[in-house]
This record gives sequence, structure tokens and C-alpha cells, in this order.
Amino acid sequence: MNRRQNYKSVISLLITTYLLVFSGSLVYAADINKLVKVCADCHGENGNSKIINSPSIAGMSTEYFMESMQDYTKSSRPVEKLKNKKKTMKDVVKKLSDADKVALADYYSRQKFIPYKQNFDAAKAKAGKKVHRKYCDKCHTDGGASADDDAGILAGQPSGYLKYTLGNYASGKREMGEKMGKKFKKMQKKKGDAVIDDLVHYYASQQ
Repeated sequence: MNRRQNYKSVISLLITTYLLVFSGSLVYAADINKLVKVCADCHGENGNSKIINSPSIAGMSTEYFMESMQDYTKSSRPVEKLKNKKKTMKDVVKKLSDADKVALADYYSRQKFIPYKQNFDAAKAKAGKKVHRKYCDKCHTDGGASADDDAGILAGQPSGYLKYTLGNYASGKREMGEKMGKKFKKMQKKKGDAVIDDLVHYYASQQ
């Protein structure tokens, strides 16, 4: 079992434990209505973003949600100032209890993901589709639209967010697992910097 698989197992155990402990009273253990209201400012109603630089989190798997929370806590994921220009996601996550995180993970995993309506370049999207199939599809199946991979939904995300995230991976600002790192570097070496733009347009085209 590699480090990522072991980490996911720990997260799954944590989620299962909290769900068993709180059972039907989970929403009372963590005031889900207040928590969701705070998240909606950037991630939209029910987790579907209306902001081009902010990701939709509806439909996200509980494992990936909790992994993201941990990444923010460890500062292994880059952060930008939020809408109020005073806080970052790391600041928000610091205030969440474990029960809060599990409640949010459970809530958003049950919401329907709605692709972001946006413009895209058809030629770049076509090129990006080929790149995705060759380098990304094993971990981001169904064209990056599946949440079951526990790797985050890419298809239909706002293009500003996609560009920021993929750019951080390309520059080394955001950590990658060993498997992803090898694939990503191979892709960059063969396709060059333009490959990021092609992937952004491909994922943005899935509406």
C-alpha cells in the first residue's frame, strides 16, 4: 500500500467513525446550516460555484474533501485571499472541528454537481481531450467527471480555478503524489507549457 492509499484509508476510517458516533444527529453535532452558509460565499449554493476562480465542491467524495482539508492544514496546498481579501482557505479550515469537516464532507458529497457555464476554445479542448486520455484518465475517469476516483472533479469546473490549480502543479507549488508526479512531468516534457491551457479548455468544455 502506497502513502496515498494509506492516507485515504485513514481518512475513510475517520469519516466512518464520526458518522457512526453522530449517526442521525450529525447535523446537530456540527451546525451544518451555518457552515454551508459560510462556504456558499465562494462555492455557491449547494456547492456549485458562480465564480470563475472558485471551484465547485458539490458531488465531491468525502475522502477527497477530507484530504483537501488536511492539505490546507499542512500548508501543502497553495491558497489565495478569499473574497473579503482578509482570509484564506487555511484560515477557514483552522476554525473547523473534525466534526465540522465530516459534516461538510457528507453534505457536499450528496449534492449534485452542476457544470459551470463558460466559454472555451474548441480546438484547444480537442487537443486537451487527447492529452487527458493519455496522461490523466486512469486516475480521473469519465473525462475527469467522476467523483468515485476520490481525486476531485475536473470536468465542468470554472476555468479560472482550473488554470490556477494546474498551474500550481506545473510550477511545483502544489504537491503531487508519486504516481501523478511522474505522469505530469512526462506530460510537460513531451507537450510543453501549452498543455495546461489545452487541459483547461477541455475540462471547461464539459457542460
